Amino acid sequence: MIFSRAAEYAIRACIDMAVLEPGSFGMGKHIAERTGAPTPFLLKILQQLTRERILRSNKGPTGGFSLRVPPSELTLRRIVAIVDGEDEEPRCIAGFSECTDTTPCPMHDSWKPLRSGIMEYLDRTTIAVLAEAAAVKRRTADKKKTKASGRKKS
Repeated sequence: MIFSRAAEYAIRACIDMAVLEPGSFGMGKHIAERTGAPTPFLLKILQQLTRERILRSNKGPTGGFSLRVPPSELTLRRIVAIVDGEDEEPRCIAGFSECTDTTPCPMHDSWKPLRSGIMEYLDRTTIAVLAEAAAVKRRTADKKKTKASGRKKS
């Protein structure tokens, strides 16, 4: 895959925090529950994002984590680069040590544009965009549940 499970959990957690009330913090264990991430693993990821100044953390009963970077400025590429490291020289999908435009592996010509498209998506997609899309999907799902429960009562 283009990015790790850790990066996936980091993205999910940032989307979750993007909808918090301004000035409030989400507890790590609650973020983990809502995102389906193992709590200890997610807490390590959240600490990493805090060290890189993507998040802020606060201790105490009302503490937890929140976004330091505005969701509209936080790209998926930035999160993936922090969690997985910047992929300066892309690895060969087929595992060849020498895979370039001049010495391509059998998959090179088909994989290169796909990888480029994914990287462009990660560059242009922000947490704000994904948080809004998630909110729309939740509202749609809630409406469907309401309609379905109304039909059952009749």
